[in-house]
Amino acid sequence: MEDKSEKLKTIAVIGNYLPRKCGIATFTTDLVQALSSAGKGTECWTVVMNDRSDGYRYSDRVRFEINQNRQDDYRLAADYLNISQSDVVSLQHEYGIFGGEAGNYIITLLRRLRMPVVTTLHTVLKDPTPEQKDVMEEIAGLSARLVVMSEKAVSFITDIYGIPADKVSIIRHGIPDLPFVDPSYYKDKFAVEGKKVILSFGLLSPNKGIEYMIEALPAVLRKHPETVYIIVGETHPHVKKAHGEEYRQNLELLAASLGVDGNIMFFNRFVDPKELYEFLGACDVYVTPYVSEAQIASGTLAYAMGVGKAVVSTPYWYAEEMMADERGILVDFRDPQGLALAVTTLFEDEAKWNTIRKRAYTFSRTAIWSQVALDYLAVFKEVKSERTRKAHIAFGSCSFEQYSTSLPDINFNHLQAMTDETGMVQHATFSIPDYNHGYCVDDNSRALIVTVMAAALMPDDAQLARLQKNYLAFLNYALNEKNGWFRNFMTYQKTWLEEKGSQDSQGRTIWALGVCAALSREQGCVALSNTLFHKGIRILEELNHPRALAFALVGIHAYLARFSGDSEVRRVREKLADTLFSRFRGHTDDDWPWFENELVTYANAKIPQALLLSGQWLGREDMVGAGYKILDWLIALQREGDHFSPVGNIGWMKRGGAKARFDQQPVEAQAMLETCLLAYRMTGREQYRAAARLAFNWFLGQNDLREPLYDFTTGGCRDGLTPDGPNQNQGAESTLAWLLSLLAMHGVQAEQKKLQYIKPIRE
Repeated sequence: MEDKSEKLKTIAVIGNYLPRKCGIATFTTDLVQALSSAGKGTECWTVVMNDRSDGYRYSDRVRFEINQNRQDDYRLAADYLNISQSDVVSLQHEYGIFGGEAGNYIITLLRRLRMPVVTTLHTVLKDPTPEQKDVMEEIAGLSARLVVMSEKAVSFITDIYGIPADKVSIIRHGIPDLPFVDPSYYKDKFAVEGKKVILSFGLLSPNKGIEYMIEALPAVLRKHPETVYIIVGETHPHVKKAHGEEYRQNLELLAASLGVDGNIMFFNRFVDPKELYEFLGACDVYVTPYVSEAQIASGTLAYAMGVGKAVVSTPYWYAEEMMADERGILVDFRDPQGLALAVTTLFEDEAKWNTIRKRAYTFSRTAIWSQVALDYLAVFKEVKSERTRKAHIAFGSCSFEQYSTSLPDINFNHLQAMTDETGMVQHATFSIPDYNHGYCVDDNSRALIVTVMAAALMPDDAQLARLQKNYLAFLNYALNEKNGWFRNFMTYQKTWLEEKGSQDSQGRTIWALGVCAALSREQGCVALSNTLFHKGIRILEELNHPRALAFALVGIHAYLARFSGDSEVRRVREKLADTLFSRFRGHTDDDWPWFENELVTYANAKIPQALLLSGQWLGREDMVGAGYKILDWLIALQREGDHFSPVGNIGWMKRGGAKARFDQQPVEAQAMLETCLLAYRMTGREQYRAAARLAFNWFLGQNDLREPLYDFTTGGCRDGLTPDGPNQNQGAESTLAWLLSLLAMHGVQAEQKKLQYIKPIRE
């Protein structure tokens, strides 16, 4: 069986994006492109942060833009991401790109997301402010996994922030896959043929320490006057906004005062990747003379090593780790003499220069973007799979306590929206009917039961009578007179897709017809449902699937409550009950009272409901005992603390294994509620009434995620509880499961029996 949790359809990445000029933008752009290439069948797109009101001219990979200083934009972005139903969100975190104190506006977004978040930390501070520490710890709590780019970052995360190591993954900073070439190949592009070229690139700011390499240049030139120092990159936008070009101008003045300005080339622009690779290709020695150790990652260093450059660097954290084992030369901070010595050593010792280049290039092969993308995809799949196995309490979820003593009003708005002149449409996209999937007899059968039950509570509602006739007409049209089976699936163009439906759809249709014949106040509906019921039961002896038998038996008991003398139907009931009971007799034990070695989640509680009804009316204590045994097992199996937690359909539950947590289906809650109410009426035991209430409250938010499935604004029900929250589509099956449950609870509250054909309890 295919593991649905392994499939990634959509990945949303949050960060900066080119043409915004910053390292995060370059990284995010490269990551999105790499994920799009590596993830077959996976769509990858971006939510971006804007540092100016007019934004940038982005590519179509960008789907949503946030003004980083406007908190409401973060809320809107969260809503957009939730509607997109992405499988995972990849957050690129750097304090400075988000608004609020220590960039805390991003938490507003993360708290509202329903899908797992994997956060890449581009900065991990050794000495954070209290605000920075709080933000980091909350982001970690809201993230399924943290990605860092060095071992040092892992130690900081665990020791300083107290985050478990098993929540952290190391994935190297991605680099382009470029060949190992001789620098002479590119030097003519910059008119430096025959020169020895030193290179530094990146957005200029005082922490880059470029002045120390300029101060080292006179000593280098005394031995190698043919040296040229190329400095590529415009001034960092934030630095430029605050101080203009002061830093660059000071560098130029310093170079002039030292008499080396003729050996320095400033390229004051943000270069595109192609030109950057050419600059890198032309250099002999790459230098990162940063002024402090507090640099946990560096894209410029990763890129330089990735193209096989001999690197001289100060010992900031990332450089120490990357350049270990003689993959470069480290020099003390603010040490021009040390920089000069390291550079001249590489110029004069060709063997050492080549050795460092090759070691850097070889070490970097595992960091090319194609491999990094696969590493990220593996983490994304892992967290998605984890989410299906355990509950994740979403932030901003609703409380269910307000519904513990009162019931929502009965709202048929969505039922009506999903129904046209033909019948009830199967599926919805959000709350809008989806005509692409047409109709089915399953849903129209359940809809018929809803309208019949509702009419018992609201007998003067003419709309209910109209809908009841509509659904019954669909069932009449579904009957294939040639073989006696009800067809199930019909296209929107009213073309049947089969000659006969499934066993379950046959049993479910008999259930609906039996209820209609027993309880409808419309004489025409009683007559037609009676006729169709008798035509349908002729083939019931062909059924052998337990759920199909259970559906049919519940309908038969409903019919016999009104037409108890029908000998043919009584004989069919006894035969079907024996067939159902035989599936359990001899095939179950105390630990696993089930008919097969896998508990597939689809209205499982309907089976004990049928056994309880049949055993009661046939005087079969063994059947009644089996019904209670199975029901008690299902109740215990599907209760987690204070709430109902049905077996999910992503993996189901194998004998001896753990139950799948998600996706939880509304039909499970509805079947459990009905059967528990039946057991309560038969025994008077409070445990069953309480279990029914838990199954009902599951719809209202008393569930694993504390998220309501019922939509009060539409009257519909969402299509299941997924690891990322409720499925936002409101299809027929889920809405009908909700309405059947609500009607049952209103019936109890009104001191009416949910099913009037239940045999009274005998002392």
